[in-house]
Amino acid sequence: MEDELLLRLEQRLGRIHARQRLGIEADHEAQIFGQGLNFFHIENWYSVHSLIRNVLKLSGLYRRGRRNAEHIVVKHNDFECANLPPLFDGFSILHISDTHVDMSGPAMQRLIKLLPDLSYDLCVLTGDYRGKTFGPFQPALEGMKRLTAHLRPPVLGVLGNHDTIKMLPGLEAMGIRMLQNECATIERGDQEIYVAGIDDAHYFRVDNIEKVGLDVPEGAFSILLSHTPEIYRQAAHAGFDVLLSGHTHGGQICLPGSIPITLDSVLPRRMGAGAWRYHDMLGYTSVGAGSSVVAVRFNCAPEITLHRLRRPTEGSIRLVPKT
Repeated sequence: MEDELLLRLEQRLGRIHARQRLGIEADHEAQIFGQGLNFFHIENWYSVHSLIRNVLKLSGLYRRGRRNAEHIVVKHNDFECANLPPLFDGFSILHISDTHVDMSGPAMQRLIKLLPDLSYDLCVLTGDYRGKTFGPFQPALEGMKRLTAHLRPPVLGVLGNHDTIKMLPGLEAMGIRMLQNECATIERGDQEIYVAGIDDAHYFRVDNIEKVGLDVPEGAFSILLSHTPEIYRQAAHAGFDVLLSGHTHGGQICLPGSIPITLDSVLPRRMGAGAWRYHDMLGYTSVGAGSSVVAVRFNCAPEITLHRLRRPTEGSIRLVPKT
């Protein structure tokens, strides 16, 4: 089975990318310190997860945190983009990130109930489908299969730092077009926009913005999907108009006022959740639909986001975030 999977991945990704990703996963599995963009990786420290859970139970906060984590909200965000082709004015994108389906069961049940009432032209998934960072992944694929049955195509996705490359064939069998340092074209009439996606840039660091950037014609409107927003500089200077990402969970456990204790990321705090701008690029960091480490949330409700692309009107501002 391993030989067959390796052959499928090499045929799909090319020999170098497939072997590189598998090799890095094997080398750094369960590594708590070092590697990646930041030094400490609490998501890999499985033994401390039960400690956090028990502390919350003793404090009387655990049940409240669980209820918070189950209550996904639908957020709305408008991007005003001067470079947007006229036929795409009003184009809508459903953005789902960090589902962690195998440890966020009640949240996923609510998400499935929300989906039929949503209208969108494109769905994008920005990674972290699995709860743990190593070990079995079949429960995550089964959970994603239940979820994707309620999504309308087209659906584009990227992998996150919790996801093994071995999940790729299973995800694509569900109808998700996974973008592994690749680019897709969306057409309306005789006009088009480009949606590129990169492999995980946070822990495995196998992203290749230069490669996907070459697939976007000069001056074309382009969106980059990345699990982490930490590559905002590279994305902006590569000429992308919009960056959609997740990973941070908005902190997940926040102080009053939605002030994150940690974002597990190397980036300005203003980019840790919601809409932001860097030079000429607009960005949005989803706080995620699921939960990581422990399935609780405080002062940071889980979300899915409906983005709408707009051409600016005279006198309007370029970015109008709405909640």
